[in-house]
Amino acid sequence: MNQRPSAASESLLQSAAKRTHTADWERLGFLYARIALGAAFLSGIADRFGLYWGRNVGYGNFDGFMQYTAKVNSFMPPATIPFLAWAATAGELFFGIALILGIWPRWIALGSALLLALFGIAMAISFGIKSPLDYSVFSASGAAILLALRASGQNSRQSVE
Repeated sequence: MNQRPSAASESLLQSAAKRTHTADWERLGFLYARIALGAAFLSGIADRFGLYWGRNVGYGNFDGFMQYTAKVNSFMPPATIPFLAWAATAGELFFGIALILGIWPRWIALGSALLLALFGIAMAISFGIKSPLDYSVFSASGAAILLALRASGQNSRQSVE
């Protein structure tokens, strides 16, 4: 008897292998996006609390971050700046850690997208549209939305399987 698989079964095996390979790359891509966004949030936190030194330090300390917050939110009353600076710090710390750990992926990604979009809009109002585009704020917000959609799709696929 001929033990050689038929052309149809070979085609099915190749198709399954391709899907598995694609799914692996997709998982790695989403993991990369999640960690990159989380690390970006935590890097900002590290900068404003003086954990970076030398060249290319953004704020250097929390006072520097408060001054930047006032510039980004130039349309807001000065009395709101400390609240906005601390709220942004708390949000970025929470979202950064949760993204890296993969906790509540859909809601954390949506919250991250909203925080980034609000930051980008504030930058656009205060500095013009070029600033948030140059710093890829809207791109990062879009990536966070894709993460939320992926997390949403994973949950529905798992319930079907």
